[in-house]
Amino acid sequence: MKKFNTIIIGSGAAGLAAAVRLHQLNVLDIAIYTEGLKMGTSINTGSDKQTFYKLGMYGREADAPELMAKDLAAGGAMHGDIALIEAAMSPQTFFHLVNLGVPFPHDRLGQHIGYKTDHDPKRRATSCGPYTSRDMCRALIDEVKKREIAVYEKHLAVKLLTAADGSRVFGAVFLDTVSGKFEAVQAENVVFATGGPGGLYQQSVYPKVHTGAIGLALEAGARSSNLCESQFGLASLKFRWNVSGSYMQVLPRFVSTAQDGSDEREFLREYFDSVEDMYGAIFLKGYQWPFAAGHVPGSSLIDIYTYIETVERNRKVYLDYRRDPADLNIDALDPECATYLANSGALGASPLERLTILNEPAIELYKAHGIDLAREMLEIAVCAQHNNGGLAGNIWWESVNLRHLFPVGEVNGSHGVTRPGGSALNSGQAGAFRAAEYIANVYQQPTVDEKAFAAAAEAALDYLQKSQMLPAECCWKSERMEFQQRMSNAGAFVRSCDKVTEALDGAYRQMARLNQDGLGNLTTLEMAENLRNRQLCLAHIYYLEAVLMQIDHIGSRGGSLVLSNDGEVISEKLGTAWRIKPENPAYRNYIMYSQLNVSGYPEFGFEKCRPIPESDGWFENVWRACREKRIYDDL
Repeated sequence: MKKFNTIIIGSGAAGLAAAVRLHQLNVLDIAIYTEGLKMGTSINTGSDKQTFYKLGMYGREADAPELMAKDLAAGGAMHGDIALIEAAMSPQTFFHLVNLGVPFPHDRLGQHIGYKTDHDPKRRATSCGPYTSRDMCRALIDEVKKREIAVYEKHLAVKLLTAADGSRVFGAVFLDTVSGKFEAVQAENVVFATGGPGGLYQQSVYPKVHTGAIGLALEAGARSSNLCESQFGLASLKFRWNVSGSYMQVLPRFVSTAQDGSDEREFLREYFDSVEDMYGAIFLKGYQWPFAAGHVPGSSLIDIYTYIETVERNRKVYLDYRRDPADLNIDALDPECATYLANSGALGASPLERLTILNEPAIELYKAHGIDLAREMLEIAVCAQHNNGGLAGNIWWESVNLRHLFPVGEVNGSHGVTRPGGSALNSGQAGAFRAAEYIANVYQQPTVDEKAFAAAAEAALDYLQKSQMLPAECCWKSERMEFQQRMSNAGAFVRSCDKVTEALDGAYRQMARLNQDGLGNLTTLEMAENLRNRQLCLAHIYYLEAVLMQIDHIGSRGGSLVLSNDGEVISEKLGTAWRIKPENPAYRNYIMYSQLNVSGYPEFGFEKCRPIPESDGWFENVWRACREKRIYDDL
């Protein structure tokens, strides 16, 4: 067994930032446990222009933390104090990355330029290209190495260790995927930076190497918030990548075929009265890439039409950048679209020519992954992309009910129904800094009951060792495919009561089967994946139960539609089959929470959102409270 003051589980941008910031604050007894520094979402994902959202810092446009907080919380179901913290921390975390060498652009006067992103009324967004989060990870990894912070790669977290009364965590159990041995690690604090639920969906744009581990925290009893609030959007399948921004703004053809490639047709034409209307909607998808119930009717109908083609009609859908249709007249398009292309100098004779002018790296990105847009069409679908919900944290990103556990990054459910694009990268950095500050000032002294930890560790290791001796009757690949298909069918952006109820029945049956099956005489890989399946299967039960709560109480909002036989028809082109249950707007003032009850099942409820605090402090008083460390007192 090893002992540390703090262990960081996960090595994405948030986990790495927490480790670096802890070390900067002189918390040196720390270690990162990870499956690999080159695994996870942050270092393996991006978009046409991946965004980092921060306070405005350019020119004369006025901005302030409270203004940014209002925009962060505008979608509803978000605590106002959390929004204010994310806004206030954004300059500090942004310039920390700049100082580490992340190449965010600035002009010759040193001003960091910005642009508007979705749900953003100001020019707060910035980017250093398609791989912003990868650049962040690389810079943070270099700093981790310079500081000689301990990193244990090829370690899969399989259990969080908690006190008998469920009040706190004091370590974790890992599977060393090289030796096949289990290892218990004692820690005063656990920074839980395991990312979003990438392994839950069949249609997913999360990188294949990332699955997520929120199920471990749910199993340990940590409270969650807003699990039903996720983002979905059009993404390529052969290489997982969001087709947002310029991929849409250059006006590709939307084509569908039969599964064998025959019967090619431009299927969107059946839904629009004119070519100009069709391409106007495609252009808007660049700005409004995530599916949004608020954009139905509107640009998000494109996602529904693609869903109908791929799911209901069982066809394949592609983007074709090789040529324009004969009847496309750019001069006749909506003025916003035509002006944008003209001002960008992107009036080429094909989508590929326009993309070359507008964003050539977007073409090279696919070419680097074996896809030549000049020679082949790009297969797409509506895919799971981000979870706005997650574990519930307080203003220091500590779990609200499981002390000494600090969920940071996407696994922390700080976002509400909708959010400005790129705010997740800022939130991860802000949460990492807040957790590190609290640990450095409050949780440096040892308080772990050694005997209690030893008992919990021995019980967990005994269970894991014994389960190896039992026969394993399941194949981890087929088991994973089962709950991934279930989630994509019932828990994605199109939801209905009948589908979710049926899915939950199957989910509980699968969970019972996985708990009965042992690990048997398996290879280390098989053992690791079977253990991963257990926590993922538990997680998907929580998510489906949250979706059912949304259907019953909230209706259609954010990244999902709720279908209902007595709902509202959303488009004459879709007919009565697509009736949706409208949103109950009262729930924008509440956060949906869930927690393991005494019976071992998730229990759900709602709590009222806290408002944005008024910033009316007096310098001497704030200074005194900071000096005396009263800012860390429990509220």
